[in-house]
Amino acid sequence: MTTTSFSIRDALKQRRAVRNVKPDEVEDDKIEALLAAATLAPNDRLREPWHFYVIRGEAKQRYEALALAYLEERFPTKPNLVQESLKVLTATPLVIVVTSDVIEGDPASSKDNEYAVACAIHSMWLAAEELGLGLVWRTRGIGLVHDERMHRFIGSPEGKQVVGTLFIGYPDEAAPAAATARTPHTSKTTWL
Repeated sequence: MTTTSFSIRDALKQRRAVRNVKPDEVEDDKIEALLAAATLAPNDRLREPWHFYVIRGEAKQRYEALALAYLEERFPTKPNLVQESLKVLTATPLVIVVTSDVIEGDPASSKDNEYAVACAIHSMWLAAEELGLGLVWRTRGIGLVHDERMHRFIGSPEGKQVVGTLFIGYPDEAAPAAATARTPHTSKTTWL
């Protein structure tokens, strides 16, 4: 048995939401590696309930216009807030929308699918760190996760629920993501 210095716990401690990225495009092989990592996530009955929509180039420009319209509707009297909110999207070269399969008439399995997709996204987040990429997972707001426009933008897929929008790029070392304090597990655990 070979031992390595790699530690899952260290990777989890180092994971950060990286909002400040360089404009450099993410290479196809790194995108493929992220997607491959996602598909290794645990999932009930091996349903593999995820689908990934890779947005860049011209599609990203259309998404930016959609997000701008959404923000202007939401904050009509706050143009500075609109522009500040839009920065995460315009400054990020790669966006991936992740959906979960919804099983009609089976809300319990649909919920299990959603949990599996959350695990897939977390797997991508850890892989991003290894690949030298930064990632932030948005579940509302500029991610348009709960807005029907996002569903239409990705093609109105039947039987799918948007779980998150991932903003991915190379971290800007000039503005590193800060570590955040976490409540110790001992404060959140009951031994029975």
